[in-house]
Amino acid sequence: MDISARLQRLDELVHEAKSMPLSSSVLVNRDEFLQLLTEAQDSLPEEIKQARWIVRDREELLAKARAEGERIVERAREEQSRLARREEIVKRAEEEAERIISAAEDRTAGMMQDAEDYVDGKLAQFENVLRRIQEDTQATARAIAKTMEQVEAGRLRLRTPGTVADQVLSPGEEEELAEPAQVYDEERM
Repeated sequence: MDISARLQRLDELVHEAKSMPLSSSVLVNRDEFLQLLTEAQDSLPEEIKQARWIVRDREELLAKARAEGERIVERAREEQSRLARREEIVKRAEEEAERIISAAEDRTAGMMQDAEDYVDGKLAQFENVLRRIQEDTQATARAIAKTMEQVEAGRLRLRTPGTVADQVLSPGEEEELAEPAQVYDEERM
């Protein structure tokens, strides 16, 4: 299961959880949730390894392009040397050799540019994947924080004796009523 699938499962776990009565809080299996979160964190290094492979592939492509360029330049020099041996066509041989060298350098430069463009595209794709993972992780963290707030509010409400109406009718407990009523109002908003 990849990182996106694990994050999706965490999201489903929260959305499919049973609701607490009289609350927007839900019950989530802590062990299952923590296990999925740990697996998601453990799978991040694999994504980073893929980035390293992409960089290594870029280096290999550049090395191949350089080697091919050097072979082309070497062939051009050999051709130049062969043509130069013939006295009657020395001038033409030099011109042809220069053209071949220039074409080889242009081709090498083009190949190197193509290799760099390819690697840049792959790195951009990887960056997009990492941004989506980061956004998913942040959204999950916000959802967890909201759920924790709801759980704390529910626990506070459970610790408060009786209903809000009972507290209003009880004399001398106005100070204790202020905080639970405030929590109740905040949750309704």
